[in-house]
Amino acid sequence: MPVIDAWMQHPTLRHSNHEMFESLRRWTGLGLLEQALPVELTVAALEAADVETGLSAAWYGPQGALISNDEVAGFVAEAGGRLRGVAGADLARPVEAVRELRRAVQELGFVALRVVPWLWELPPTDRLYYPLYAACVELGIPFCTQVGHTGPLKPSETGRPIPYIDRVALDFPELTIVCGHIGYPWTTEMIAVADKHENVYIDTSAYTARRYPPELVDYLRGRGRRKVLFGTNYPMITPAQALEHLDRLELDGEARELFLSGNARRVFAL
Repeated sequence: MPVIDAWMQHPTLRHSNHEMFESLRRWTGLGLLEQALPVELTVAALEAADVETGLSAAWYGPQGALISNDEVAGFVAEAGGRLRGVAGADLARPVEAVRELRRAVQELGFVALRVVPWLWELPPTDRLYYPLYAACVELGIPFCTQVGHTGPLKPSETGRPIPYIDRVALDFPELTIVCGHIGYPWTTEMIAVADKHENVYIDTSAYTARRYPPELVDYLRGRGRRKVLFGTNYPMITPAQALEHLDRLELDGEARELFLSGNARRVFAL
């Protein structure tokens, strides 16, 4: 069954070796990279788990681009159709950020915007996000963001689904919002927000299938089968690692197909 990875990134050295990821390196046992990861290695990791498309994101923070939109476009060009680009944006320059988002979508063919709130230490309700939300609606693309606690050494408060995602969805009912990292330890809140708002979704990135909270598994099997997307947070977790215990979820055929690819294909118009 084909798979779409809704949250991943092909890293640069600026991204992988950043000091804020020291906690992740400690958890995973991975050291600092001595040279940039080849795109073919990422493609091979996707192929090994039948991932037909990885949504590879840019990363922008207060100190600049850790992975720029143009770097992502270069990775996509090397990947033989296996990657699609997800734009990043510099929140500190909102007008320039909107222009850059339009360029990324209209000229580079990117399919979404992702902003990581903890990187900025600004919740998704901050005024600097709002021009980008309007641009996403105009461009017909989803806004992707992180929910839940932070693994990197940054405060977790910005990842609360309530009040932040709830408020944004109320202010922009036409905006499609994909919330990565399942929202733990506020997963029940995240499910409530996804139930409440037609255009709010959850992706499972940063967790392997055996670590999904029971309430998320129940949601995925039942009423939330059209609301949950598979993601990895590659390269921290490979697709093969993330899917190793998929059968333990006991998903029926429809739920399994929607989770692995159908929902992402619809939400990102792939």
